Amino acid sequence: MSVTMKDYSEKRDFHRMRMNSEIELTDSQGVALAGVCRDLSGTGMQLFVEREFAEGDEIHTLLPSSNDQFPPFETVCRVLRCEPESDGFLVGAEIVKVKR
Repeated sequence: MSVTMKDYSEKRDFHRMRMNSEIELTDSQGVALAGVCRDLSGTGMQLFVEREFAEGDEIHTLLPSSNDQFPPFETVCRVLRCEPESDGFLVGAEIVKVKR
């Protein structure tokens, strides 16, 4: 298959890693809430949360580590989209800064 024949998902610079991990979020007002990280890539993540966010909102995330040898993954993200899904919202977020 030629490069021009690849479908869109294969053209990503970073592949998505599917996951279903609990994540801690803090909004710009300092309000903390729990969510689920559905997938993670080098530039963004998809989160399931119980509350709606607006496009452009800044959120801080903390993905705890399950191994003492690795620190938690902490980022600053910008909300790109937020869509209703079942009893919550699916948030597409761009990673703006990796804190650790």
